[in-house]
Amino acid sequence: MLSALDLARRIEAGTLTPRAVVEMCAQAIAAREAEIGAFTALDLEGARRIADSRAALPLRGLPVGIKDIFDTVDFPTAYGFSAYAGHRPNSDAAMVMAVRRAGGIILGKTVTTELASLQPAGTRNPRNPAHTPGGSSSGSAAAVAAGMVPLAFGSQTGGSVIRPAAYCGVAGYKPSYRLMPTVGIKTFSWSLDTVGLFGAGIEDVAFAAATTTGRDLRIDRQAPQAPSIALVRTHLWPDATPDMQAAVERAARIAEAAGARVTELTLPEIFEDAIRYHGIVQDHEAFRALAYEYDMHRDKLGPILSAQLDNAAAITTDRYDDARRNTRRARQVFAELMATTDVILTPSAPDAAPHGLSATGKPTFNRLWTLLGAPCVNVPGLIDPNGLPLGVQIVGRFARDKIALAAARHLEAALAQAAKR
Repeated sequence: MLSALDLARRIEAGTLTPRAVVEMCAQAIAAREAEIGAFTALDLEGARRIADSRAALPLRGLPVGIKDIFDTVDFPTAYGFSAYAGHRPNSDAAMVMAVRRAGGIILGKTVTTELASLQPAGTRNPRNPAHTPGGSSSGSAAAVAAGMVPLAFGSQTGGSVIRPAAYCGVAGYKPSYRLMPTVGIKTFSWSLDTVGLFGAGIEDVAFAAATTTGRDLRIDRQAPQAPSIALVRTHLWPDATPDMQAAVERAARIAEAAGARVTELTLPEIFEDAIRYHGIVQDHEAFRALAYEYDMHRDKLGPILSAQLDNAAAITTDRYDDARRNTRRARQVFAELMATTDVILTPSAPDAAPHGLSATGKPTFNRLWTLLGAPCVNVPGLIDPNGLPLGVQIVGRFARDKIALAAARHLEAALAQAAKR
């Protein structure tokens, strides 16, 4: 994989050019894209032409992959849906412009599942191509894991950043809700959709988030501080495989040995109901956000999304409003709960990447935190007996993203040190 921060430092020092980084990406794409299928569109020649002119800007001309639900004027934007094949928006999404302004080069559009749903899109996992890379940000996670780009943007409504990052063994960062604008991104659920980032390591996604938002999110300029971590199993803990359960518990022990203060936390009962609220809010809004596609192109929808929207049609506004009210209560309780710890440690997914490409995995351990709007970070570094990545998740307090990123880096470093022993 390519470390965005390392590449940026080398470009800043004058020992590497952005054009040379584009060539690194081009070589990886030539070697693996035919097998992995991470991109829907590429413009290597365009990247070569302009890369060196961006070297003085914060992102240093680094190549970036953009999930194909973000509008782009210079690439087709099909939202993973056949009815939009060849569609050319008239403007870039807000985050695409943020990347350009920061000096990033849009190398290509990465594969999304159909309209960012659970309907698989065919991308393979670079760690083992017989396994899913997850979804819906399938191509973004796979492109980073295969070394095709140092950075890629995706989005999360349920678990579409953290789960693919876990399956592909990369760092994934879902910021606090609304920290990054979703203007110009195909909506699935306006109360939940959140822009996210993929990189080789935690410092890389923090660097990219800082440069594209102008926020103080970089964590590479000071030594990692030992955080306080609450191990949270939730009532869904039995849904995690024994390997995943062992991975989370091992991560807690390693973090504690590295100086973190680790406690165990049992969530109040309100959070058991909150996961149900997520489904109500998400699907009620999806039925409306995707009304045109459902009413005018239902015959083109895949069976998973079609069935989801069929069922969503029965969700009444009263149920939706009740779920929204209870969500606000859950967020208040969560804020109070987080006063006792820096971050939470929990699984990123129930298991390693499932075999086959017929499903993208389950967002079991993602939906609650997405509903609460909390910053989430997948920390890579652990593997199962078959050599597949097992991601563990750091969850922070809303709008305390830098604390969550720093805690994730502390754990990442501790896992890397333990792996050497």
